[in-house]
Parts: sequence; structure tokens; C-alpha cells
Amino acid sequence: MQEQNYANHRQFVPAYHVVLLGVLALTLIGSLVNLYKSLGSHGRLYSASLIVVLAATSIMIALFCRVFSLKAQDRAIRAEENLRHYALAGKLLDPRLTVRQIIGLRFASDSEFVALAARAAQESMSEDDIKRAVQHWRADNYRV
Repeated sequence: MQEQNYANHRQFVPAYHVVLLGVLALTLIGSLVNLYKSLGSHGRLYSASLIVVLAATSIMIALFCRVFSLKAQDRAIRAEENLRHYALAGKLLDPRLTVRQIIGLRFASDSEFVALAARAAQESMSEDDIKRAVQHWRADNYRV
């Protein structure tokens, strides 16, 4: 496995991001075309409308599955990094830090974590700025 760093840490899952979302988008487009073509035929209108609703619902399900799993993981990361900060500094993370900032801090090695957390809170650094400031990258290979 390639060593993780700022340039390659984002996760791209082709089966989800390309295949599934692409198929769902094409299904929605096809169902809308079918609905348009069946506007004059009352016998087909109900079925065509139902297919559009099912296609739209499938897209919503796919997106909600992704969003909900990331939210749960963000909560776990917040708790893990709070515990790590407590173990290293003897106190909890600064309450001014946002969840996005804490998620960015998870890549910092133990030697720079406490100082970078204090700097991030003081300077209101963005998640991306925090990741760029990390000198010794700590890989997170378990991100959803």
C-alpha cells in the first residue's frame, strides 16, 4: 500500500463515486424521459411517475448512506482525538475547535498534535490548512 500523505489521503471509491452514482443518475434521466413521453397516455402515467419517484428515492438512499456513515465516523474521530489530546496534554481539546478542524488534526503525529491543535484553535485554521501544516503524516486508512 502506498504511504498516505496530503496529496493522496482523499478516498475515491470508483464503484460508488462513478458506477453507482452514474447508474442512478442515468436511471433518473431515463425515468424522466419516460415520464415525459407518457404524459399523453393516462395508462402509462402512473407507472412512469412511480419509476421517477423510485429513481429519486434510490439516489437519496445512496447519498444518505454515505452522509450518515461519515457523520458517525466524524463523531468517532472527535472522541478519539479528544482522548489522544488528553493522553498527550492532560486536558481535553480546546472547545473552539470545530469537528472539521479535529478531523484535520487526526493526521498529525503525536509529536506535533498538541501544538497544532492549539494553533488551529487560536488562528481558526481550516481543515485543509491544518492538513497542510502537518509535518509528519499519520495515516488514516480506515476512513469510510
